[in-house]
Amino acid sequence: METNGPRLTPEQARSALADTEHVRASAAAVSATPWPTWFFVTLTLYIAALPITYGGITAESDWLLPRLAWIGIMLATTAVYGALLSVASRSWRDRTGVALRFDVLPKRVTVPLKVGLPMLLVGSAFAFRLTGRPAWLIAASLIGAAVSVGFHLTFVRLHRKSA
Repeated sequence: METNGPRLTPEQARSALADTEHVRASAAAVSATPWPTWFFVTLTLYIAALPITYGGITAESDWLLPRLAWIGIMLATTAVYGALLSVASRSWRDRTGVALRFDVLPKRVTVPLKVGLPMLLVGSAFAFRLTGRPAWLIAASLIGAAVSVGFHLTFVRLHRKSA
């Protein structure tokens, strides 16, 4: 069997493996870096606005604004959010070499978020439609914003721990 280059001694092989682990740990630390602050604020505001917008769309009759206005607001805010997510992801990848990621957080945290947050945001609109009480929307908006802040702080803590 032909080899390409000199054989490594056991010490050199262990050193190369240690370097590989160091690179993996560094990449994980950068990946766990919190989202850019401006995008964290954008995401939090978007999440806070969703229940109220859903409430306006699902209300039995026009509530504060005509239903078409609520649909327009939803489409416009979603388009702006999507564009800002793209800008944040691209600039973060250019600056750090890694993409913005959620998979560095424990599954015990992200799975409830992926299930619970949509249920909270959409469920509050249905509760509002059934009861006519905007308190459901306000509560969902505040809880959604708190969850966003909590995830940001989790990223900050994870980054500090791995740095």
